[in-house]
Order: sequence, then C-alpha cells, then structure tokens
Amino acid sequence: MFAETAPLPAPVHLPGADQPVWRDKLSQLLESTGEGIFGIDMDGCCTFINRAGAEQLGFAPAEVLGKNMHELAHHSHADGAHYPEHLCPIFNAFRMALPCRIDTELFWRRDGSAFAVEYSSYPIVDGGVVQGAVVTFVDISARKRAEEALRHANDVLEQRVSERTQALSEALQQLRELSAYTHTVREEERTRIAREVHDELGSLLVALKMDVGWLDKRLDDLGSSTYVAEQQQREPVAAQAMRDTMRHKCQNMGRLIEAAVDNVGRIITDLRPSILDHQGLWAALDWQAHEFVQSAELSLDWQMDVEQAAPLPEPSAMAIFRIFQEMLSNVGRHAQASHLAITILATAGEISIRVQDNGKGAAAAAFEAANAYGVMGMRERARHLGGSLEISSKIGLGSLFHLRIKLLKP
Repeated sequence: MFAETAPLPAPVHLPGADQPVWRDKLSQLLESTGEGIFGIDMDGCCTFINRAGAEQLGFAPAEVLGKNMHELAHHSHADGAHYPEHLCPIFNAFRMALPCRIDTELFWRRDGSAFAVEYSSYPIVDGGVVQGAVVTFVDISARKRAEEALRHANDVLEQRVSERTQALSEALQQLRELSAYTHTVREEERTRIAREVHDELGSLLVALKMDVGWLDKRLDDLGSSTYVAEQQQREPVAAQAMRDTMRHKCQNMGRLIEAAVDNVGRIITDLRPSILDHQGLWAALDWQAHEFVQSAELSLDWQMDVEQAAPLPEPSAMAIFRIFQEMLSNVGRHAQASHLAITILATAGEISIRVQDNGKGAAAAAFEAANAYGVMGMRERARHLGGSLEISSKIGLGSLFHLRIKLLKP
C-alpha cells in the first residue's frame, strides 16, 4: 500500500520515533479512509495521494504524483468554462496560510466526467513557512442529488400548497357568492309571496270585508222600527229582491273565501308541497314534472321505475326534490325547449334522475361559470348527499342533467 503513495512531506517530525514505523502507520491510516487525501507543494504539484483519492479521479496513485492538481482535477467550472489557477480557493488558501472548506464546486475525472465535491485545504507550515497543503475531498454527488430532489419536492409541495390555497380562496369566494345568491333568492321569494298575499289575498279579504260590512248594515236596518214599518209598506216583489241581493252577497262571499283558500294552498305548495309529506318523494316528483310541462306547454316523455327504491330520510328526499325543481327551472328559464324527457330510476343502492330537453343548449363553460349559482347549488346539494350532478350540453342540441346518488347500505 505504502509503495504507491508518495513520500510524506518533511515538515512532520516525531523526535525519537522510529521513522519507518511511523510512516507505515500513517500510510495505513491514509489508505484506510474512504475520503480522498492528497498533498501539494507550493507549485500545486501532488506530493502524495491515497488510493481512494486517486481512484475517485480515475487514476492510479503513481500517475498523479508530481502532477499539478488544479490542472489535473480542478481545471473547469460546471459549465465547462476554464477555471484559472489564481482563482482556485485551494491554492489561495494555503498560500495565505489559511484553511478553507468548499462544497459548491466540481472535480474532474480522467474520463472527462465531473462530480460534485466537498473539499478542505489545510496549509502545511514548517518553521513559520508554508510548505504546501493537505487537501481532503469526498464525492457528494449523491448528497447533491438528494438535495436537488428535496428542493424539487419542496417546490412541488409549495406549488401544490399555492394551488390548494388558490383553490380554497376561489371556493371560499364561490361560497360567499352562493350565500349571497341564496340570500337574494330567499328575499326575492319572500317579496313574491308578500306581493301575492297583498295583491291576491289582500284584495279578496278587502272585498270580503266590504260584503260583510254591507250585510252588517242591512242587519242593523232589519232590526230598526223604521225599517220594519217600511218593509210592511213594501210590495212582496221588493222584499224578494232584497232577499235575492243578500243571497247574492253571501254567495259572492263564499266564492271569495274559496279563492282565498286556493291562494293560501298554492302559496303553501310553493313553499313546501304537501304531497311530499303525505305521499312521498316519487309522487312529488311525478306531480312536479307534470305541473311544470303543463304550465310551460311542453311535451313530455315520462319514465319512472322506483319499485325497488329504498326509503329515504326526509332531509334527503327534500334535497332531491329541490334539485329536481332546479333542473326544471333551468329548462324553463334558459332552454327554450318544446320537449322534455325525464327518466327516474331508483333501487336499494342508487338513485338516477335524468332530465333532457331539446332546447338551444349551451357551451360547457356556461355551467362552470362563477355566477352559475343554480348549477352550483344543485351540485352542492348532490355532493352533500354523496352523489354527483353531470351536465352535458351542446349548442343547438339541448342539455342533459343527470343526478346520481349512491345510497349507503344500512
């Protein structure tokens, strides 16, 4: 082992020690380490090198001795540009009698390939005079790759966090807009109901009040002595006319009361169909579909198979009904359709509701727009039920809304 290692530098002395034994032990120590170790003189030429260092550079130890180490292994930057010797930290450090430690540069192998290296240079001083330097180095390519992989993973993670943050911010903004839209719709619905109560029920009740007032006045007149005397002097025809008038007033009041009851029932049905509570979801969907096509003057293909359907909790049934209502409402507001095809299938494990129209259709982006609150609300309801709402539409070819809900087995 020692035969392939250049003589150790003269500055190291152990007085009284056996020089051959000392050199042999030091040679064994140099050869036993996995780090590259070499010595250089003031001209930068190699005075000794261990086997690990020579092998990392692609040489035999004897081939390196006497060679300028900068020109041999440190001659170029990573981009291939020449690395002048006077800028080399190794040489500058020991010539100024200062150590250095660098982990950002490359050493070059015999075959022209390079590897990332961490090296340290320590000056050899004898009698206060620098005689050269000892340089240790280690291949840190694996460490650099790991650091690069870590940086890449960190960059990817930061990018994902940024994307998730942006998505969360957008979702939060959509939630705020949806909440504002829901509040607006609620207020509009309240306004509509208040207007109907005022315009329809109010006018009916005012007319009813006037008729009641008229009857009340006539009843007061009937009880007065003057009226009795006048009535005795009237002919039977006039008395019958008065009775007919009062009967007509009573009949009119009855019609007003019936109209008021009908209006109250319609308003209540708009708020929450009683059929949903009394006959269940499927009957409510049937009723809603036929009511809609009748009012919108559309033809209808209707298919429903719910014989194997599992019972649904009331909140789920209401959510499905509201999604279905919004599907129909979307057709009524935007589709300009003349025909509607509705297919409802329900089993113990799944519910499928398809609503397809032959209207004008729309681009896919229209259903993903930030202000598509109706679609957004339907999807949120479907997601809350563990389902999904798929929408396919082409301009001029109508639209298809498909609600699918997977039911959990009890």
